[in-house]
This record gives sequence, structure tokens and C-alpha cells, in this order.
Amino acid sequence: MKTLALILAGGRGTRLDVLSHHRAKPSVPFAGKFRLIDFALSNCVNSGIYNVGVLTQYLPIPLHDHVGIGKPWDLDRRMGGVNLLPPSKDKKGGSWYQGTAHAVYQNIDYIKQNNPKYVVVLSGDHVYKMDYSEMIFYHENNNADLTIAAQRVSKKEAKRFGILETDKNMKVVSFEEKPDNPINNLASMGIYVFNTEVLLDVLSNCCTEDNSDFGHHIIPPMIKNKDVYSYQFDGYWKDVGTIECLWETNLSLAGPIPELNLYDENWKIHTRSKEKPPVKFGYKGKGIKSLISNGSIINGEVENSVIGSGVFIEEGAVVKDSVIFNNTVIKKDSIIDRTIIDKDVVIGSNSYIGFGDDLVVNCDCPELLKCGLTVIAEHSQIPDNIKIGRNCRLFSHLKENDFDDKVIASGSTISSKIEKDDVYLLDVAE
Repeated sequence: MKTLALILAGGRGTRLDVLSHHRAKPSVPFAGKFRLIDFALSNCVNSGIYNVGVLTQYLPIPLHDHVGIGKPWDLDRRMGGVNLLPPSKDKKGGSWYQGTAHAVYQNIDYIKQNNPKYVVVLSGDHVYKMDYSEMIFYHENNNADLTIAAQRVSKKEAKRFGILETDKNMKVVSFEEKPDNPINNLASMGIYVFNTEVLLDVLSNCCTEDNSDFGHHIIPPMIKNKDVYSYQFDGYWKDVGTIECLWETNLSLAGPIPELNLYDENWKIHTRSKEKPPVKFGYKGKGIKSLISNGSIINGEVENSVIGSGVFIEEGAVVKDSVIFNNTVIKKDSIIDRTIIDKDVVIGSNSYIGFGDDLVVNCDCPELLKCGLTVIAEHSQIPDNIKIGRNCRLFSHLKENDFDDKVIASGSTISSKIEKDDVYLLDVAE
């Protein structure tokens, strides 16, 4: 196999807050029927790469169930295919993955067994379509040791990324991970092509549990003594690392001509999905500028929203500017506005989620919820006749007795009285 792809899929995604308390970020649902990791996996097979390792760690079971043996991506193969690579101990020891480079370092034996010419390292939680073979061709033509995919981002967002500086030949002359004052807005996409011998040598000599990250510890010294190039990618690419960005990116797909074309027969995004019947609209069912996935029944109104598989929206209910994950029920006469609702949630009748114009930031996580969105985690039951304001975060497995009032003020956090200790322990262990 000429190329081995390693997908880093072990991250929690803390900025997704309650949406990633019970799953790894790459397993977060997206665009109704997909998971975030589907894009990296689909890009691999569409680029002709059929040898893929998925490095998992945080809450891996949902992700392992989703990827399985890789059949939806044509990765169920005798030679190559997909391998799930959680951290493990052997005679030499081993530990949890401490960072991106340390995760790859822990799988050096796996790389050697496959003996590829190139190793492509990918993030498992970005939304984009990219032909990696074009980047590998560019890497070969430059006789590069490492090639980093990069894209211009807004100056406001630049400090969230690794920032590159290049010469006129696109050779990288400096790299700084998440700088407070970025020198420019050319951001690393977290996509790397390494010559295998170089990668193994660098990891063996430089990587430890303390020096564990590509952006902080591996790439900067490589720039001084290796040939490192930037590959500028001009296509669609989003790092949906925040609740607001996840919401905006989902809703952008409901537009008339979205930047990301999910209907491209020449570059399909594959996923594992359950067999469900077609979408059904009742007598008063209505959908405007929305994505509605298989198995959903719409008896109410949906506008500018993304609806997952198996969602049931009862008569008189209105869903607007919202993202609803799989198998959720919105009961009659309820209003859902600017809200993300996770899977298997029941919204009681005559309730109003995203109520009012009060934009008080969330009291517990002001940096995460300040744009007017409310987020409800999985397996929660929201009572009838309740009003929940904006910038609220509701943890999973809520029951009716977790709500002391019928009006929940903007900026509130509601957690289960039974699971509060579990939520606390989850935060500490992350």
C-alpha cells in the first residue's frame, strides 16, 4: 500500500459541551444522517486510499459501533481496510494518548506493519470534501518531508488554529499553534502528508508524553531541518469546534445552493444508517428550506432547520432555525427556536424552547453559549407547558422532576438530580 491514512478521532470536543458528554466529537451527528467522521472516511475512499487506521480514545464505543468493519465506506477488505486503534499497553508499556503526535507514536508498529511510502494524518471531526491524492502529488513534486494543508480563515478566528508563514515557493518558514496574536490568517487544517521514514524518525527522536502534539512539539523543529511545505486548499472546509459553528454549518446546508454539495454523485459522503421508511408529511405538515432525513414524520411546520432520522413532529408544533438529532419527538403545539436537540429527546406539548429575546450568556459556560442558542442533550424528557429561554444548556437524561419551574430563564443550566455526580466526574476526568 503506497499510502496509509491515520484519522485522529479520540478527541472529546469540550467546546461542544453537553453534545460531547456522551460521545467523542467525531461521532457527533451532522446534516441529519451523517456523523462528523464520515467526511474523513469518505474522502479517503474517494481519494483511492483504502488503508485507514482510526485512532480512538474518549468514549469510543459509539464511534466503534458506527465505523464497525467499514462496510459503508467499502473498507471491509482483507488487505488494508479500516482498523480501530484505541490506546493499549504492551510489553513496552504504553498509556493514554497524550496528544496528536503521541497517538501516532503509540501506533508506530502498526505503521511499520503496513510499510506505506506516505502517511496521511487527518482530523476526524472536520466537514469538507478533499481529494488527498492531489495533495500527495504536490508533496511528491516538491520532494517534501512534510506537507501541511492550509486555508485562509477570518482574522477573528485565526487564533483558534495553527498559523503558518511561507516563502514564495510555499515552503513553511514558521509555525505557531493557536497564537494569541497571529502573524497572518493562513491556518493549518490539521491534514498532514509525511514521508513514512521521516515521520518514524521524528516521532522516535522527539515524541514523549510531554512533547505530544504535532502543532506544538513536532512541526516547529521540523521546519528548521526538514523540507516542510504548505498545500493551500481553496475548497469548502469547516472545523465545527463550537456549538455556534456546528449550528451555522448545519443550517447553511439548507440553503438553495450551499457551498458544500451533499448531492454530488462524483464525491459521495458515505455513512452507516439504519433502514428507515421515507419522510412523511401529514395533512398540515410543512417544510421550508430544510433538510429532513429518512424515517421522519412531519405533522407540524419546519423552517430553516435540519431534522435527523426518525424524528416525529406533531401537529401544531413549529421548528425554526434549529437542528434536531435522531429519534426525537416534538409534541403538539410546541415551538422550537434556535435550538440544538440531541437524539432520543421528548419535548412535551405546548412548550417553548428558545423563548424570548433575553440574550443573557450562560451563567456556567459564558464562553460556550452566548449567541442565543439553547442546547438539549440526549435522552431528556422536557415537560409539557414549559418555557426555556436562550443560551440554556440542558444535560442528558432529564426527567420532569428535574424542572422546579415552568419558566427557565435565559442563561440557565439544568442537570439531572440523579446524574449530577456523574456529570461532575465526567468533567474532571476529561
